[in-house]
Amino acid sequence: MTILSRCRVIMSDVLLLSSQFPIFSTTSAAAAKKTHRFSCHVIPRQYLNQTTPPDQQSPNPKTIVSTITNLLWGQSLPPGLLISTVRTTWNSTWQLMMSQLAPSDSSGRYTRPASKFRLNPPFTLQNSTTLHLYVGLPCPWAHRTLIVRALKGLEDAVPVSIAGPGQDGSWEFKDIPISNRDRNILVPGRDNANGCRNLKGVYGLRRSGGYSGRATVPMLWDVEKKEVGCNESYDIIEFFNSGLNGLARNPGLDLSPKELKGKIGEWNGLIYPNVNNGVYRCGFAQSQDAYDSAVNGLFTTLEAVEDHLTTSRYLCGDTLTLADVCLFTTLIRFDIVYNVLFKCTKKKLIEYPNLHGYMRDIYQMPKVAETCNFSAIMDGYYKVLFPLNPGSICPVMPSGCEHDVLLSTPHNRESLSLANRTTKQDH
Repeated sequence: MTILSRCRVIMSDVLLLSSQFPIFSTTSAAAAKKTHRFSCHVIPRQYLNQTTPPDQQSPNPKTIVSTITNLLWGQSLPPGLLISTVRTTWNSTWQLMMSQLAPSDSSGRYTRPASKFRLNPPFTLQNSTTLHLYVGLPCPWAHRTLIVRALKGLEDAVPVSIAGPGQDGSWEFKDIPISNRDRNILVPGRDNANGCRNLKGVYGLRRSGGYSGRATVPMLWDVEKKEVGCNESYDIIEFFNSGLNGLARNPGLDLSPKELKGKIGEWNGLIYPNVNNGVYRCGFAQSQDAYDSAVNGLFTTLEAVEDHLTTSRYLCGDTLTLADVCLFTTLIRFDIVYNVLFKCTKKKLIEYPNLHGYMRDIYQMPKVAETCNFSAIMDGYYKVLFPLNPGSICPVMPSGCEHDVLLSTPHNRESLSLANRTTKQDH
C-alpha cells in the first residue's frame, strides 16, 4: 500500500472511530439556565452494529464531529492550540507524503528520479515489430511519445495501452473504456498487450526478473521478449523518429535533422530544467527558497522563449523538431494545471502572445489535437495529487483552453516562415 493510500485509510479510520464516541447535544437555552448543565445522549456501541431503518440510523461521522465541535466552541473559530496542533500534524504528514511522491534534496528542491530502463544510440531494438507503448494521458512525458508516434504514422506499428491514475497515484487500466463523446480523442482503457490490472503488474512480468521500482509512463514494452524496452521519454521519441522508418507511414518526417541536432540540444538544455521539470520544481517545492528559485527560473525562461518566437516560427527556425514537441506538452497543460495547482502564477500562458500562438500552431497540426484529452489531464492532477489538493476538487476549465474555443483560432505563424524565406532570398 502506498503512502497516499495509507493516509487516506488513516483519515477514514479517524472518522470511523469518532462514531464510537458519545454524541453530545446542548439543551435549550431556557433549560440550560435552569439546570446549569449539558445533557449527554449515548448511542451504545452494539446499537451501531445493528441494522436499523433509514429514519432511525445513527448520524454519520461528519455529523458527530460537527456536534462535538459546536459543543466545545460554538460558532467561534477553533482555539489556537487545536489549530497549531492540526497544522503541525498536517505539515508532518505532508512532508512524509511528499518525500515519496516528490523526492527532494536537503534544501527542499524537487529531484526527479532517473529513468531505470534506457535505450542506447543508435536507438534500435531487435524486435521492433513486437513493441507496445504504455502511456497515461495526464503525463506530459508520455504525451511526447503519443505526438511523435502520431506524426510519424506509427499507430499500427506500435499499438498503445492507455492507463488512468488510481486513487493512490499508481497507473491502472479500465476493464470498460471510459465513455468518450469525441471518438477521436484518446481515453484510458484495457491493457491490450498483457491484460494486467495496473502498470506495476506489467513491470512485474519481466522475464529477467521482477521490478520493485516506480512503474512509470511512458514505457515501451517488448511483447515477444516480455521485457521493458525503455521508460525514458526522450529515448523513445528519438527511437520513434528515426528507428522505425521502415514501419512508419510518414518516414520522410525528420524531427531531429542532423544539421539541427546542436540547436535541439541547446534548447533542450534550457527548457528541460527550467520549464518541463521547472513546473514540477515549483509544484513539488518543499521550502520557500526552493519554490522561489524554481519559479524565477521558469518565468525567466518563458520570457526568453517568448522573445525568440517573435521572429522564429519554431525553436530551431522553420522546422518542427523534438525540442518543440517537448515544450508543447508542458505549454498545453500550463493554464489548466500548472498555473493553479503548481503555483506558477506570475503569468498565464495566454498572456504570452507568441508562446500561445506557437502552442496553437502545433496543436492544429494533423493528429496532435487527438492526443490532448483535457478532462483526463485535469482529473489526473487535481483528483490524484492528494498532497497538493487534499479535497480533490477539480476546478472549472479556464476559458480558451478547449478545442472549439481559442485553441482552434488561426495562429498566423506561417507568415514567419514566409518572411524568413524571403529574407534569405534577398541576401
